Amino acid sequence: MSEGKFPFSRRTFLATTALGAATVAMPSVLRAQGAGVKLGILHPVSGALSYSGTQGRLGATIAIDEINAAGGIKGLGKIDPVLGDAQSSAEGGTAEVEKMNSAGVAAIVGGYASAVCLAVSQAAARYDLPYVVDVGVADSIVTRGLKNTFRFGPGFGVIAKTALSNLAAINDAAGKPAKTVMIVHEDSLFGSGLAKLLNAQLPAQGFQILETIPHPTPTRDFNNVVLKIKAQNPDLVIPANYYNEYVLLARTMQQQKVKPKGIYSVLGGAASSYKFVKEFPEAAKYIMDCNHWFDPKNPKALALKKKVEDQGQFFTYEVYMNYSCVLLVADALARAGSADRAKVTEALASSTFKDHVMPYGPTKFVNGQNEGAAPANTQVLDGDIKVVLPVAFAQAKPVFPMPA
Repeated sequence: MSEGKFPFSRRTFLATTALGAATVAMPSVLRAQGAGVKLGILHPVSGALSYSGTQGRLGATIAIDEINAAGGIKGLGKIDPVLGDAQSSAEGGTAEVEKMNSAGVAAIVGGYASAVCLAVSQAAARYDLPYVVDVGVADSIVTRGLKNTFRFGPGFGVIAKTALSNLAAINDAAGKPAKTVMIVHEDSLFGSGLAKLLNAQLPAQGFQILETIPHPTPTRDFNNVVLKIKAQNPDLVIPANYYNEYVLLARTMQQQKVKPKGIYSVLGGAASSYKFVKEFPEAAKYIMDCNHWFDPKNPKALALKKKVEDQGQFFTYEVYMNYSCVLLVADALARAGSADRAKVTEALASSTFKDHVMPYGPTKFVNGQNEGAAPANTQVLDGDIKVVLPVAFAQAKPVFPMPA
């Protein structure tokens, strides 16, 4: 295993996962003797999506470290992680599934990008290999009837519906200052699918779409895109792209002094990122996002956040989504009492797991989708990221329109 392919050396891996003496309590994870169980941890840790993939691996390995520190899984022993690099491509993800299947993993967690998750789920299905999607939001991942695939977080449909409903409510409460929109999206399965949903649903909420602008990943220059935004002067800009492109778009808007009434992201790749807020506070100020987020009122979530930040890392959604997904699989393994794939699949399908750090209800899989999952709306306020909706988890009220 080369560090060019897997950016964690053995020393770095151990340092990253040994994140403090305190161990977050987990149900069904007790001190036990057993031969151990192999778990595939699959992320794009090289290529265009390597930052998000590395963050996802971090969250997964933290959970594994905590489980193993508590003695492993009852009756099965400790988790032996089999790390894979999807190399930011569907083909790379599929190749890693083949390796993991040969290695005898009981299940796979991860994938991150929708295109990778789509390919990985199909490849894993050939071996009846349980696969838990960490982030990938394209609904086609779970609408093909694959019995092995389970998505812990919400998908496109739920997120878009929630995002637009919340946007309309925020706009209405402010006296409806926003009427026109421009959408800027990356052109893969994630961005294109979301743009299609937004184009279908925004007019019904009373918004006029002036233009929808696609771009590839990676994109190194957004000057022409921002000139288009400046020329059309929309009330709202809705970005849908991965981290690097999101940051570059926001910074270019700041540099060209383009100030719409709001930047309202739906699954914004950087809008809910502490890294973005810390490194580019002026570009990030007042940006709103509807995205995966942790429960800011959950003591376990806050303890995990501190643990990650004490190591000099950023507490991003990739971290806590993967952390929760590994706990979900560990719970299923314990209830199955076996690493047999069919039994693990059955245990996942019947899961009611709730000991996670997300603002979700109890886990309930229907056709592979966790019906208990829901996004949250955040806004960058006072140099921090705060939940503004739903009210049950809110830390502040939304500020809209953005102050001049």
